[in-house]
Amino acid sequence: MEILVVLIVGLLLAAPIIAVVAYTRVQDLAAKLNATGLQQSLMRLNSLEQRLVALEEKLDALANSAPAHPSPAPTAETVSMQPFQPHAFPPSHATPPVVPRSRPPAASRKDVHSSTLTRSAATQAQAEATDHLENLIGGHWLNRIGILAVFIGISFFLKYAFDNNWIGPSGRIAIGILLGALMLPWSHWLLRRGYPYFSEGIAALGQAILLLSLWAGCRYYTVYSREVGFAGMFVVTVLIAAVALVRDSQRIAMLSLLGGFLTPLLLNTGTDEQIALFTYILILCAGLLIMAWRRDWRWLAPVSFVLTQFYFWGWYAIFYQPAKLAPTLAFATLFLFIYSTLPVLYAIRSGSQDSLGSFLIVLNAFNYLAAAYAMLWPQHRWPLTLLVLALSGAHLAVSGFVPAGKESEPPLARLIFRGLALTFATLAIPIRLAGTWITLAFAVEGAILIWTGFRSLHLRLRQAGYFLLALAALRLLLFPIPAMQFLFNARFATYLVVIACMVAALLAARLHTSTPGDQEIIVLAILAVLANADTLIALSLELWDYLGRSGVLDVDAHLAQHLALSLLWTLYASVLILAGVKRHSALLRWQALVLFGLAIVKVFLYDISYLDRFYRIISLLILGVLLLVVSFLYQRKILRERSTP
Repeated sequence: MEILVVLIVGLLLAAPIIAVVAYTRVQDLAAKLNATGLQQSLMRLNSLEQRLVALEEKLDALANSAPAHPSPAPTAETVSMQPFQPHAFPPSHATPPVVPRSRPPAASRKDVHSSTLTRSAATQAQAEATDHLENLIGGHWLNRIGILAVFIGISFFLKYAFDNNWIGPSGRIAIGILLGALMLPWSHWLLRRGYPYFSEGIAALGQAILLLSLWAGCRYYTVYSREVGFAGMFVVTVLIAAVALVRDSQRIAMLSLLGGFLTPLLLNTGTDEQIALFTYILILCAGLLIMAWRRDWRWLAPVSFVLTQFYFWGWYAIFYQPAKLAPTLAFATLFLFIYSTLPVLYAIRSGSQDSLGSFLIVLNAFNYLAAAYAMLWPQHRWPLTLLVLALSGAHLAVSGFVPAGKESEPPLARLIFRGLALTFATLAIPIRLAGTWITLAFAVEGAILIWTGFRSLHLRLRQAGYFLLALAALRLLLFPIPAMQFLFNARFATYLVVIACMVAALLAARLHTSTPGDQEIIVLAILAVLANADTLIALSLELWDYLGRSGVLDVDAHLAQHLALSLLWTLYASVLILAGVKRHSALLRWQALVLFGLAIVKVFLYDISYLDRFYRIISLLILGVLLLVVSFLYQRKILRERSTP
């Protein structure tokens, strides 16, 4: 009885398929016949038009070759000399002579014919656009909706049959596998008859039915073991991949990818199977990337990468423990390698990289860094530092294999790999060091990059150096360093190193005055201002802390601190003025004027109001004297400039 029910259900399922095949065949033949008849009619019409135009041209030629003047009328003598002939004169009832119908000249006829053809072409283009939209809706969209409807309908029917116990578990699995397997040859049959989109949709439906049936056999009905189901799903994935290669279809390859990554999720038992899971994903990714390389399919690698990280981080969040560090880090490294291979091969082969490949390179590298950081920090700082340095060296080595291209426009792939190498080398500093040492390392590395960039005429290196120096200066402000002694302490030493690195960068720029462009000159000016600002901040902090300690001077510490700041700023501004006048540097003079302005605001708004009378007098006198000196220097500078011819 069960076998009879299975046969009946098979016939019911096969009937729509046979009907669709027959309908498709009839439509195909009708289309061929219509296309043949229409083509023959168009050819005949075109031939008749050409013959009509040729005849009209011949008539025009005959009309132009006729004599321009009519023959003279016969005279009386001529008539008398001719013999008498009966009916020489036409009777009164004779038919009048036929006057030829006037026709337009050949040029106008050709214009009319050309305008007719133009209107026909426009009408044909409009019809083709309408047909394209109609084909898109009827051939593509309705195909996808129809496939979904058929799949849902079959699912509901099978569920109804299963709920009523018409078919047993083995019969249900057999029906699903048979139906899914028949979809693949039917898909190929449709492809050979010129229905590629419909064919791919049927292939997708077949894969879905096969995977669902195999999953139900091992997990829902337990007709066979999970290992058998896994093997069957793997075979289905390989089969769809082979179909994609034969048809050269990236869409079918994407179906194989989705089916392959769906398999572990369908067979998930909730237990930790790290080795089996990650090994399967590695094999699957290797096969997919080989296909992508052979067929130049660019979308397989990014989608595969996203799904791989979904499994990796999902497993990590649930099952990772420090005892599993070694295998987990090994699998993460293998994933990094396998997803770096394809972009590296593309970069070496062509020297260029599209936006999708560039995004994959950067995302893959930083994803690996995140995984390594999550597993190694902070217990294993040295291994993490060495790993990050190895990443830097690997990206730098790969950049050497990328074709150089033009000197003025280096290829994007080379810039990406070198940028990642520099980024990882910079990140190794804060990973291994801490506090003050990070700031010092950033400053020294920035000065080296700027110096090397000027020597090698490489703008990118100099830009990275400017960034690192700015980062070091910012760290000095955001992360204060304690100091217990005057001048001889870690804070003042750190400021001195950072300032020395900035001065070294400015000296390198001075030795290569023809190298920087207009924008880089502005950056160098900002760097010079930062160097002076850090110097003033370092001295101010040292004076403030020294005078703030109790018992250093027999005076009010708070009043002494403010007086010292006012005097220091005024003296430092005076030094900048002298240096600016001597070196003819407007940048130094403007810095001095700004600093004088700050000192004046402080003296008149704070010192006069809050300082004691003695400190107030000293502050005002020193500020006034120095301002007079500065004014005198400016007046003398102006006189010299006027007297110079």
